[in-house]
Amino acid sequence: MLYVLLVIVTLIAFLGAFRQLEKKLVYFPDGELLCTPSDAGMHWEEVWLETEDGVIINGWFVPAAQARGTVLFCHGNTGNISHRLESIGIFYNLSFNTLIFDYRGYGLSEGNPDEEGTYTDAQAAWDYLTNRKSIPPESIIVFGRSLGGSVAAHTAVNNNPQLLILESSFSSLRQLGSELYPWLPVKLLSGFDYPTVEYVTSVNCPVIVIHSREDDIIPFEHGQHIFDAAAQPKSFLVIPGDHNTGFMTSGNVYTGGLDSVLRDHGI
Repeated sequence: MLYVLLVIVTLIAFLGAFRQLEKKLVYFPDGELLCTPSDAGMHWEEVWLETEDGVIINGWFVPAAQARGTVLFCHGNTGNISHRLESIGIFYNLSFNTLIFDYRGYGLSEGNPDEEGTYTDAQAAWDYLTNRKSIPPESIIVFGRSLGGSVAAHTAVNNNPQLLILESSFSSLRQLGSELYPWLPVKLLSGFDYPTVEYVTSVNCPVIVIHSREDDIIPFEHGQHIFDAAAQPKSFLVIPGDHNTGFMTSGNVYTGGLDSVLRDHGI
């Protein structure tokens, strides 16, 4: 009996340590904002939002002249909103307003990140656009890059956007973890799910998937699985380049390709 008890205690301790380590491997927040859209010549408004569970999060609303729509930007797991000026600039030059926000624990946002919290933060951003900015859901594009793709897909399921864009995203975090650490029973032990493919199957809007065959962090096959799971209408934009800089280094393949695909969807 004592032996069984020791085994149980040891397993609980191991699981607790694993979960703490896993969280450090998933989230890499940076609390310092290095720049603002003004540094890239864009007008902007600072946004402060209170989430449903009472956390105050920070973001930027960047309006474009004669906007053809609005992008709700869910960024990846590293840094903060100030590391996304290049992406904001791309949408700005394509004549889209952008609302980008920091998850809890990132940038100037309060709290500590976790999976449910990131979903709640994105919902607060959506509510800001539809309620306080009075932007109709049918003119909002939900965009997510990397981990933000799963957050974006979850947001699209629970709301009714015009379009969902998933760039360099994983099919699920558990699947990616099991590929990165094949010697560990990640699927069994992981406290994170982020099941992007599962969410995409329930999305009722058009989906655009963007992925590079040269992605060095999230293999191209993940993008393919997401695309296969999405219902029509859908599009797949293949770009060159690595995970973090492909959207910049691919130049017009990305910007021109994105603009063309959006126009194909009537936007």
